Amino acid sequence: MRILIVEDEPTLRQQLQRSLAAAGYVTDAADNGRDALHLGQEEAFDAAVLDLGLPLLDGLSVLRQWRAAGRNLPVLILTARGEWHERVAGIDAGADDYLPKPFHMEELLARLRALIRRAGGQAANELVCGPLVLDTRSARAHLDGQPLTLTSHEFRVLAYLLHRRGEVVSRAELSEHIYSYDSDRDSNTIEVFVARLRKKLPPEMIETVRGLGYRLP
Repeated sequence: MRILIVEDEPTLRQQLQRSLAAAGYVTDAADNGRDALHLGQEEAFDAAVLDLGLPLLDGLSVLRQWRAAGRNLPVLILTARGEWHERVAGIDAGADDYLPKPFHMEELLARLRALIRRAGGQAANELVCGPLVLDTRSARAHLDGQPLTLTSHEFRVLAYLLHRRGEVVSRAELSEHIYSYDSDRDSNTIEVFVARLRKKLPPEMIETVRGLGYRLP
């Protein structure tokens, strides 16, 4: 899953990137509103963490323009503690949740997981497909109750397919959601990751829909 982090304070931005990467997410980051607006309109993200106090273009303006452009990604806004009017304005502008600063990273991760679950119609932290269970909270997977060893890219591919279970997902879409903006994206490598996953999963769990992509039943 791919997250956009919009935060102008360098230390916090780097902490967010490290924590999200450790939790199994791939991230892109922007330190100003103009770059955030462009990335959010042009790239595919599963959620965004958006600070409101940004240079060049404030966070509320970024959010309003995303929504006006039809971008419906879940957005968690960061606000100064006690600034209740910012929270109200953020929700009215289309934010899905808010978190006042300072905050505990574990709470931010929990709120992000909840936003992504709701966006995908999921109710629990565990994504299940037959004997396969993926825990989004611990970033671990189990098959028939036994730990499943996955590389970071294999985990991201499997997690995205599980979030979109029952839907056909193209290689291009998978590539957009497991690589960051500045990565050398090659949708052909998706075939490699899927082939590796198939060796670790039950036969036919990952279905190939010819000419369209992949699907989990």
